[in-house]
Amino acid sequence: MPQFMDVHTSMKGVTAEQLHAAHQADLAIQGEESVDFKQAWADPTTGHVFCLSEAPSAEAVQRIHQRAGHPFDEVHEITVTA
Repeated sequence: MPQFMDVHTSMKGVTAEQLHAAHQADLAIQGEESVDFKQAWADPTTGHVFCLSEAPSAEAVQRIHQRAGHPFDEVHEITVTA
């Protein structure tokens, strides 16, 4: 299954607890789109949050994030790893 990294840029000041809650909101409904969110990272200073997932498409990732209440700004398919 393809892997994706999505980026949120408007979460300035996000706390560990808020990041965990947002990630849990995704996990609660991810199966409805066959998405598997693996990990989320945040930089509260810049407001950037990065989420790694496996999904059938970028659109499936987008739908889950939107329904969970935190749409992303960018999504990138990961096609090469080292």
